[in-house]
Amino acid sequence: MFNSLSDRLTATFKNLKGKGRLSEADIDGTAREIRRALLDADVAVPVVRQFIAKVKARSLGAEVSEALNPGQQVVKIVNEELVGILGGQTRELAFAKQPPTIIMLAGLQGAGKTTLAGKLAYRLKNQGHTPLLVACDLQRPNAVNQLQVGGQRAGVPVYAPHPGVSSEAETATGDPVAVARDGVAQARQALHDVVIIDTAGRLGVDEELMRQAGDIRTAVGAHEVLFVIDAMIGQDAVATAQAFDEGVDFTGVVLSKLDGDARGGAALSVASVTGKPVMYASTGEGLKDFEVFHPDRMARRILDMGDVLSLIEQAEASWDRDEAAKMAKKFADQEDFTLEDFLAQMQQLKKMGSMKKLLGMMPGAQGMRQQLDQFDDSSLGRIEAIIYSMTPHERAAPKIMNGSRRARIAKGSGVHVSEVNQLLERFGQAQKMMKRMASGGGMPQGMPGMGGGMPGGGMPPGMGAGGAGGAKSKRKQQQTKGKKKGRSGNPAKAAQQAREAEQRRAASAEKRFDGSSFGGSGGREFTPEDLDLPKGFDKYLR
Repeated sequence: MFNSLSDRLTATFKNLKGKGRLSEADIDGTAREIRRALLDADVAVPVVRQFIAKVKARSLGAEVSEALNPGQQVVKIVNEELVGILGGQTRELAFAKQPPTIIMLAGLQGAGKTTLAGKLAYRLKNQGHTPLLVACDLQRPNAVNQLQVGGQRAGVPVYAPHPGVSSEAETATGDPVAVARDGVAQARQALHDVVIIDTAGRLGVDEELMRQAGDIRTAVGAHEVLFVIDAMIGQDAVATAQAFDEGVDFTGVVLSKLDGDARGGAALSVASVTGKPVMYASTGEGLKDFEVFHPDRMARRILDMGDVLSLIEQAEASWDRDEAAKMAKKFADQEDFTLEDFLAQMQQLKKMGSMKKLLGMMPGAQGMRQQLDQFDDSSLGRIEAIIYSMTPHERAAPKIMNGSRRARIAKGSGVHVSEVNQLLERFGQAQKMMKRMASGGGMPQGMPGMGGGMPGGGMPPGMGAGGAGGAKSKRKQQQTKGKKKGRSGNPAKAAQQAREAEQRRAASAEKRFDGSSFGGSGGREFTPEDLDLPKGFDKYLR
């Protein structure tokens, strides 16, 4: 969503690196580039003016002029001001002291309220609550049916006494206010502690429908009113948010479609203009594509600093602790890392969601944008198919896989043999890395996409304590071992060497033909007759 804005800001801050002092012209130029980047991202003009004024005022003060690294200090200021216009603090739902807690969803037509109702219900259910969905959107065709499908997927009951309309030609006849009131009564009777009311989409200029939304809030006494806004709406986000704030007085904002490729100015405008916090963000079509909105983490993502905390939280929520403990023990015992282990780890990663999204949370992800855009999550499925096509013995001992076995695996998994070869090659590198780390050798840098060498003085397997220099010396000794000494240039010494060599040859021959070597007596002289050769062969021994 914020790729374009992030790229512009990152490029702007690169110009500040390495400068020991920032002049007023430097700060003005930086502020001008930030202003252009925010306006291009569809951030509301009043928000941009206020943001730039604060950044310039702080950058021209002692906070930057006395800093050891002025460039980094400006980035810190921009980060803090971004957190401010995004809402400042993280806020989640405030539950009622006496259940049920009533949550009402409001927003424009097509903002994604019905889909979001199912996601929110799924999240609350996993937190131990017992939510009930109430279908009060009786105007949009099949809206009630869509909510029922969403509730079924989330495993949450839906209160829908009225079927709504099934086509544009029909006219809504039900009373949404009565349905909402009866739904809350049903929740109290069935002991549901949360009620989520899905209302019809309405325009800010539609006074009748806005009044209806206000009547629903008053009738049920909603504790939370969430304004669902499409993050791709652009400059109109401010006017729309102000109209809904006046009409229903919402308590929080939910950004939907945050996984889109639009410029995302709505996220940077609504909280600042209305003073109401952004509470949640919808990042996909799946029930799990729903997360708490953290202003500080979002600011770090925009500035390409990564969002490691969210990454850790997702890992903690989806990682199998037993499997992790098993892998840790295997690692500590220095057991071989097999393809079975590789498959188990990959399946754990898949539970965390899209790999592309996870990699995008890493610091510096903007620098590998092209690789991330080309990354295909379906490739993980092909890797699974390849490993499942192997026998248990092949998974435990990949080195036994010859050409015929690889061809069979490729055919069984529906891929080309080259993909099998690439997987085995990369697995071999991962296996070596795991062995090095388990033996305390440190992380090797000779992995794909990394430079050569080994940090921390680590040594490759099989090399002794003497290090690389000791190994070279040992190899040199092995190579020179057994080589004949060259003849001296001194005639007398050369003659002496020749006599010694002749004596060694004679002694060697005497030893070879000594009778004791053939089990005979070593006390008498050896003769050719002792060999019992055919007639005439004795001449070859003289």
